[in-house]
Amino acid sequence: MALPLALDLRGRAVVAVGGGPVSARRVTAFVAEGAQVTVIAPWLCEDLVDLVAEDAIRWIARDYAGSADLAGARLVHTATGDPSTDDAVAADSELLGLWCVHAADAERTPAAVLARTSVDLPDGRVTVAVHASADPRRAVAVRDAIATSLTTGSLPLQPQRPRTGSGWVALVGGGPGHEDLMTLRARQLLATADVVVVDRLAPRGLLSTLPTTVRVIDVGKAPQRHAVPQDQINAILVEEALVGHGVVRLKGGDPYVLGRGGEERLACEAHGIPVEVVPGVTSAISVPAAAGIPVTHRGLARGFTVVTGHEDLPDLPTGRDHTLVLLMGVAALRTTTTDLLAAGRDPECPVAIVERGWLPDQRVTVGTVATIADIADQVGVENPAVIVIGDVVTVSPHFPGA
Repeated sequence: MALPLALDLRGRAVVAVGGGPVSARRVTAFVAEGAQVTVIAPWLCEDLVDLVAEDAIRWIARDYAGSADLAGARLVHTATGDPSTDDAVAADSELLGLWCVHAADAERTPAAVLARTSVDLPDGRVTVAVHASADPRRAVAVRDAIATSLTTGSLPLQPQRPRTGSGWVALVGGGPGHEDLMTLRARQLLATADVVVVDRLAPRGLLSTLPTTVRVIDVGKAPQRHAVPQDQINAILVEEALVGHGVVRLKGGDPYVLGRGGEERLACEAHGIPVEVVPGVTSAISVPAAAGIPVTHRGLARGFTVVTGHEDLPDLPTGRDHTLVLLMGVAALRTTTTDLLAAGRDPECPVAIVERGWLPDQRVTVGTVATIADIADQVGVENPAVIVIGDVVTVSPHFPGA
């Protein structure tokens, strides 16, 4: 029988007897928890030598000399490789009333360092430890399975007690729309959020998996319809965090690629709110990829430019070997192609429009700078869509003759 306990080792003395790899693993963990560690061993493995060089531990370079070596310790760990020495350390610890981890004998040790896994969240760390009697490998196997669930955010990570003080904001890039293309960190933060402020093009399928206690605030913007202005979105993030909530701002693509994430971060930090930015797979690259279009390709394009179709195009390279990626450009497509032709872009330069990239109803429409506006009108191209202009379009299986 065993009672798992969590020990706060910060500032407390720990004695580790033995200088090999087993001792190094445990000493590294003790140091990470803030313990004051003394290692007693005639020699040290490389990892422990590094800790001595960093002044992270104290080293007594000799063999264990008896119970006096344990004076002042709150916890003892022994892993010398010599059974008689380890047994002696364990016996001395018992006489002194100290807990001792006997690393060489899982069945006899009165204390054990459990197989652990942790996830760091904006409001603290969650640690899960597994104990499997005298079968540490079983504990590790179970630990690894739990670690996978923690990493993917499939375990409930929301706090069950009211948060104290100010909350936090995470600007999370949701990728091009399919939930499988989100980062693991994005999934973790969603699992711990109190409030999710979501965009129209974010991966909304995940919202139905959140606990019913999570409030979802929809601030999605559609072409020609900004139901919630950006200043109001900033105010929502600040207000929710200041009352102590953990807030995930779930965006499509990447929050820092034409996503106004920088404005939201500055607005929050102006009120002292901690902000974490989680990058996402930007649609500027991933949506063309969904149609088999690389934005660069040896022999076809060595560079690319990403612009929004809402504003006049800046001066850009006009060669077909420089890829132009237009976001939010459907409404102004005819004006855009007219401007490109006037600037010297080849009328026969290939163009692809990828609608609803990565979703089941994805559609790809191809043409040239001279023809794409008419073709788009004929087939009824709609947002959300990404427009790719350049010779890289010919690599796509959707291009005639590819």
